[in-house]
Amino acid sequence: MATIKPATPENRPTVTVVQLVREAARKHPEAEAVVCGDTRLNWAEFDARVNRVANMLLERGLKRGDNIAILSPNSIPFAELFMGILRAGGCVTPLSTMASPDALEKMLTDCGAPILFLAEQYRDLVASSLDAHPVRRIAIDFAAEGFETYDDITAAAPDTDPMIPVEMSDAFNIIYSSGTTGTPKGILHSHWMRAVQMERVSINGYDQNARTLLSTPLYSNTTIVAFLPTLVGGATVHLMPKFDARGLLQIVEREKITHAMLVPVQYKRIMDVPDFDSFDLSSMQLKLSTSAPLRADVKADVLARFPGNLVEYYGLTEGGATTVLDTGAHPDKLHTVGQPGPGVTIKLIDGDGNEVPHGQIGEICGRGTAMMDGYYGREDLTRDYLWTDATGEIYFRSGDMGSFDDDGFLVLSDRKKDMIISGGLNIYANDLELVLLADPDVADAAVIGVPSEAWGETPLGLIVRKDSATATADEICARANAKLGKSHRLSAVEIRDVLPRSSIGKILKKDLRAPYWEKTPA
Repeated sequence: MATIKPATPENRPTVTVVQLVREAARKHPEAEAVVCGDTRLNWAEFDARVNRVANMLLERGLKRGDNIAILSPNSIPFAELFMGILRAGGCVTPLSTMASPDALEKMLTDCGAPILFLAEQYRDLVASSLDAHPVRRIAIDFAAEGFETYDDITAAAPDTDPMIPVEMSDAFNIIYSSGTTGTPKGILHSHWMRAVQMERVSINGYDQNARTLLSTPLYSNTTIVAFLPTLVGGATVHLMPKFDARGLLQIVEREKITHAMLVPVQYKRIMDVPDFDSFDLSSMQLKLSTSAPLRADVKADVLARFPGNLVEYYGLTEGGATTVLDTGAHPDKLHTVGQPGPGVTIKLIDGDGNEVPHGQIGEICGRGTAMMDGYYGREDLTRDYLWTDATGEIYFRSGDMGSFDDDGFLVLSDRKKDMIISGGLNIYANDLELVLLADPDVADAAVIGVPSEAWGETPLGLIVRKDSATATADEICARANAKLGKSHRLSAVEIRDVLPRSSIGKILKKDLRAPYWEKTPA
């Protein structure tokens, strides 16, 4: 594995997340630990069930470092499995429920998991893969031939803590990239990385009285970075199996939720709930946003109408370049994603790997205290994503483009691969999208590069109109182009009913581009 040495934190972690969660259970046995739907577990109950999972896995031959796969929506068993696998010394390998059957087969091959925990609603996704993989199959919420049943085998296991030793260097989890096509990349995190991230427990107020609502999937790092600190703090995790904007507001009001991790598309849908202002949301203390840039106008709306502070994190599952924007403290910086987090150094480089002058756009490269170990089994790929500065320090290349303003706040431009090169000029799709989104008739927008005989490629706007909209695509295009420089104008605008997004709200530009480039003759 290519060596990625993270920066040394000011306070080195000495205790693993496994031990910290164990201690939380001992301190507050009667306090509520996990809630999902009508099921509620206190810390004593949750801890005992985690022990049963760990012992059940050990009885089935789990060895230290084994990758154990899970394909399931958010649920109480998922939370138990997550912590139980770690307590048994295994590596949690949650699989994306948004991935194609082909991608899931590649994930199972790549991780080599000896055991797969499967929820019924995703059986069809892996039906063709199971015959090809000698994997032990455990059904989380159904009974079928060839499967062991989760409830039965965990109930039969002892509820005593197996006390398996876990080292900081041990594998904690593998998180796969979206993997819609090609070979998915498995991002390997160690116990060290997750222990470093527990600095967020006190910073973000995850104490015993916190109640964190999670409505993004547990296979996503977006969810995990809020799930773990909540448990370590001895607080309460409230899991939503499926996001619903109005349903979320009802839960916040009913359960007196104090913390939430949400992604930009969720914020927009929540703020657009017609009777949003009728809900009592006064319990909210902190809302977090990550996974994609949150539009400045939405941030402003959240600050104005949604109680509690809003903090935006920019970063990658791989770690390295992390910035933090406290919107309450910096309401004049809502167009940015904040400043480098504690212990984080960010440098911007050009296409030749040279640092760019201050104020210019470059690829974002970062190093910090929390960085991945590498892509699982792919040392070659890991090396491709590393950049070394003049002093020999290793940074992770994000693939994102951005610049720093005069106050050191990072302004994102685009994904490097999403940059449009038209007639030799670099066009950042994000700049054009902001113009489209400012149109009173536009609810959602994406800009992609499409083939052009004259320019190589040219920007095309894809929009979703507001229900009240009356303007045509051509009129919206003309209004946008009136605000853009001649070299950055849109070739056209097309209207869509919806823009495809991942489960954590990222627009799937690869899917949007595919039909246009597939038509291009070789």
